[in-house]
Amino acid sequence: MFKNYFKTIIRNLWRNKTNSFLNIFGLAIGIACAGLIFLWVEAETNYDSANLKKGRLYIVRNNQNYDAGIFTHSSTPGILAPSIKEEIPGIANASRITEDLDSKLFTIGDKSVYASGKYAETSLFNMFTLPFAAGDAGNAFTQIHSLVITEKTAKKFFPEDAIKGDDYKKYQNIIGKRVRVDNQQDYVVTGILKDLPENSSLQFEWLSPFEIYFQQSPWAHKWENSCLTTYVELDANAHPASINKTLYNYVQKRAPASISHLFLFAMNDWHLYDDFQNGKKSGGGRIEYVRLFSIIAWIILFIACINFMNLATAQSEKRAREVGVRKVLGAGKKSLIFQFIGEALFMTLLAAAVSFIIVSLVLPAFNTLVQKNLSTGLNNPIHLLAMLFIAIICGLIAGSYPSFYLSAFNPVFVLKGVKFKTGSAAFIRKGLVVLQFTISIILIIGTIIIYRQIQHIKNRSLGFNKDNLIEMNVQGDMQKHFSLIKQDLLNTGVIENVALADHETIYGGNNTDDFTWEGKTPGNKILISNRAVTPEYFSTNGIKIIEGRGLQINDSIEATATNLNGLNVVITQSFARLMGTGSAIGKSILSESNPADKATVVGVVNDYIYGDMYGKPDPVIFIELPSQYAKVMYLKIKPGNPEKALAQIASVMKKDNAAYPFDYRFVDDQFNQMFLSEMLISKLSRVFAALAIIISCLGLFGLAAYTAERRTREIGIRKVLGASVSGIASLLSKDFLKLV
Repeated sequence: MFKNYFKTIIRNLWRNKTNSFLNIFGLAIGIACAGLIFLWVEAETNYDSANLKKGRLYIVRNNQNYDAGIFTHSSTPGILAPSIKEEIPGIANASRITEDLDSKLFTIGDKSVYASGKYAETSLFNMFTLPFAAGDAGNAFTQIHSLVITEKTAKKFFPEDAIKGDDYKKYQNIIGKRVRVDNQQDYVVTGILKDLPENSSLQFEWLSPFEIYFQQSPWAHKWENSCLTTYVELDANAHPASINKTLYNYVQKRAPASISHLFLFAMNDWHLYDDFQNGKKSGGGRIEYVRLFSIIAWIILFIACINFMNLATAQSEKRAREVGVRKVLGAGKKSLIFQFIGEALFMTLLAAAVSFIIVSLVLPAFNTLVQKNLSTGLNNPIHLLAMLFIAIICGLIAGSYPSFYLSAFNPVFVLKGVKFKTGSAAFIRKGLVVLQFTISIILIIGTIIIYRQIQHIKNRSLGFNKDNLIEMNVQGDMQKHFSLIKQDLLNTGVIENVALADHETIYGGNNTDDFTWEGKTPGNKILISNRAVTPEYFSTNGIKIIEGRGLQINDSIEATATNLNGLNVVITQSFARLMGTGSAIGKSILSESNPADKATVVGVVNDYIYGDMYGKPDPVIFIELPSQYAKVMYLKIKPGNPEKALAQIASVMKKDNAAYPFDYRFVDDQFNQMFLSEMLISKLSRVFAALAIIISCLGLFGLAAYTAERRTREIGIRKVLGASVSGIASLLSKDFLKLV
């Protein structure tokens, strides 16, 4: 019986080649699209899965309550980790690590290489799964100037040693080698970690002992200052809710003025659910993209299945006699349903095989699009089972209606040649076409909305000019020789202006609620961002002074951002509005923690967007930058020839800061980087919306071809009577055009 069924399937496929091709190819495209999406979803949902203790690892989050709402971040006091490990039952281990990646210059012989990393405690190796290719966790940080690097970094630092011998020996040769960091201090390579997985939240090129950072950062020793990331590992039987109760007021008991309220945030949620609204997990975040594209995958599969159903029912008259003969010879309705479902499953399995070829061919381009390194992973049984599951589901959905429809034919009417009514089938077929194109058009509309929203945000007025603006890390003698470097750069004729700052313009920086002023309601917690900049900063970044004057060289007396110390300061419009009506020029800003300190407002600049490009401008105070706090240099190049400008800048930096290779970034590139997720969603939406339309059009083409075939005699008569080709094409198309 199965042999006969198989022969029938092959004969039908061969007899209806065009129809079979459209069915199989349409399903293959749908399954391939779904396969690519599910590979991406798998990578997203498996984030941090390489960590064996994933279920017990947490990051300590910090809720701070201001008048504008509760802000959630991961900065914690520098002395928190050892304290909670010792005092709170259930915490098995804790580790401190610096928040941001720190780019350092590493000199190996006559070669200099930049690499980014962090300062961390040894306990990090015991908590996270960080396997060593050479060395071990116990000896990693036994000496203060130690360096643990990844395999990729080892190949960058020591390319010759890293390619000799087997895996263990080639890295073992590197252990004990010395590298010079920032041309100041020699560090010893004490360990080499296997490269971090791509889907790991913890990323770095090197790690050094936390003690180095702690010794150089006196502010990190105070409970009032949140400046580090804290990871904790819980005991197997610990209750996070109970520990959170203890953590809530843990900082207040040691620093009563603090507004920090701490809580544990599980590693299982770091990547997908890292979105907090007013201090509470919103349930959104990256998971929204995962849900969105999972739905799109099933929608595309459904559209492909609709094609199958439409083409199968449209061909019903050709199969009617076969059904009639089988019924006369004793075939029951169930056996016919089984046969037609079997045909559908066979075709979907063929489509699945074709889809694998499609996925293999387009996966490199898809990886480039989503910036991942996905693979088909056919050695993974889960992938094979998933592909088989998708094929079976598609076969059952696509073959269900045709099988019940065909098996219901009356053999007497069929064999007598009596025309049977096809109105209900035609109505359903038209309904499916409408549904198919409705879904496709919805996808297109959604894609347009996403694209326009991104363009709106990217084209909104930022309050500063990011075009032709270059940013460089301040290194070596750039602080000490800034005046000389600035003059040499201006002398090239390709630079308009140069400035220093303590933080990057488009990202967040320092902020505090310590500022107060006349008219401010006592007890109000208003978060004010503070920036230390040189006087040229505003003109270099295109920030306009709208009242008063800018900063001058003598406006600072080596002050810090929260030690006002008689400063003249510049503020933004939003800060000026907080200070009440009338001009802000001449008004005083004081420190609540040190009322003797007082600053005077000498200028107001326009608001500018930073950090959250979708948000509104936050109030900012600018002070004149003491030289030792400079972290970044900004260069405004003249329009025209950026390649020439870069060559001139490189020449100046080679002369004035020879120990450090020229390294730079364009601010507009940084700006675009802030929209990577949104632009990825936009690109993926466009691709899959286009594919949904293509799949729908394949089905429509099949129906149109079948309609033309059925009306061959009518078309012949019309042409004999003088009908034109365009007229006949219009006649055949208008019914489908109405549906679309």
